[in-house]
Amino acid sequence: MHALTKHGLAVLVAGMGMGGAALAQKAEVVHWWTSGGESAAVQELAAAYKAAGGAWVDTAISGGENARNTTINRIAGGNAPTVAQFNTSLQYHEVVLEGMLNNMDAVAKEGNWDKILPEPIKKFVKVDGHYFAMPVNIHNPSWFWYSKAVLAKAGVKAEPQNMSEFFAALDKIKASGAIPLALGGQAWQEGILFNAILHTSGGADLYKQFYSSTDGKVAQSPAFKKVLSDFKRLKAYVDPGSPNRDWNVATAMLISNKAGFQVMGDWAKGEFAVAKQTAGKDFGCFPGWGAKAPYMLEGDVFVFPKSKDPEVIKAQQLFARVATSPAVQVAFNTKKGSIPIRTDVDMGALDICSQQGVTALKDPARHLPAPTQLASPEKKGLLDDAVTKFWNTDQSVDDVAKVLAAALKG
Repeated sequence: MHALTKHGLAVLVAGMGMGGAALAQKAEVVHWWTSGGESAAVQELAAAYKAAGGAWVDTAISGGENARNTTINRIAGGNAPTVAQFNTSLQYHEVVLEGMLNNMDAVAKEGNWDKILPEPIKKFVKVDGHYFAMPVNIHNPSWFWYSKAVLAKAGVKAEPQNMSEFFAALDKIKASGAIPLALGGQAWQEGILFNAILHTSGGADLYKQFYSSTDGKVAQSPAFKKVLSDFKRLKAYVDPGSPNRDWNVATAMLISNKAGFQVMGDWAKGEFAVAKQTAGKDFGCFPGWGAKAPYMLEGDVFVFPKSKDPEVIKAQQLFARVATSPAVQVAFNTKKGSIPIRTDVDMGALDICSQQGVTALKDPARHLPAPTQLASPEKKGLLDDAVTKFWNTDQSVDDVAKVLAAALKG
């Protein structure tokens, strides 16, 4: 694990007013980071928290939905964790409205969050003037990853610039004997693939119209049906072992040069890092077609379940200070594959993929909200169910368009 240097930790501790005699602030942290790259990243947070005088109790739960539901149930049952991972989603807003969380306004004011946070992230986590969540990274779930060795062997000489070129590249990889598209056959992964095709094949406007729709008409438009057709066409490039495959196992197929492409969030880069692979040398990355491709912005946040216990509040505030500090932000996000939430840190240590993300972050015209920021959890669930059924059956484009239209009306 690449943790902060001993000197860096000492500076961090001193800067936070923590001395060797300080009482350890115990924090049980619920999260869903269980893959190799994710585990390496979360250990950066744990090491820094311990160095600042805290006692870290790790509660890792496989699967984001499972972890979030566990947190909500524990809060309701009076046995809340100290800190819990969440997403920038409408579900987060629901938890805020239920009065389940402490705010971190004091730490935010002290750390000048209003100034250092990028506007799209600040706008989402700050509710009614209060910071009920602490953002820890910025993720784009719609990246295209590829094995440079596989593409070279197949004769693919450049990154695709449109869907036609993408299909042509997949055909060449298939002809070379490799698996063209590594996909974990789980509903959420199929959803990520669908969303990537929606905003690359259909465009950002069609994507936003779809997830914001309340009348469902967009789902039956010719442009949207073309997206559905392109999405289903990709099934021919996925191997038979896809069903129930974990996302990091699919990433490993690129690392081992068994597959050409994967469409997955930038957390996949953590797996490449653990395998000692280098962006631009061993693998390539692009967030869509061309230099101005839409860039979806979401990320992980930590929430702080309601408590009046002064020791719990101290532990929560210490966590928020540590995790948002410049050194920890760089160390964590370098391992996680994401972009730091601070606009005032040195991005020079980030690789070429993250540098693309930093460039996109500076261009508001490219910013694309995640589906969970546009549709309620219930509606998103109906849409996801329809997409995965379409992917895994012989259902026609016209039939799934009707189902999606009905879900949007609901």
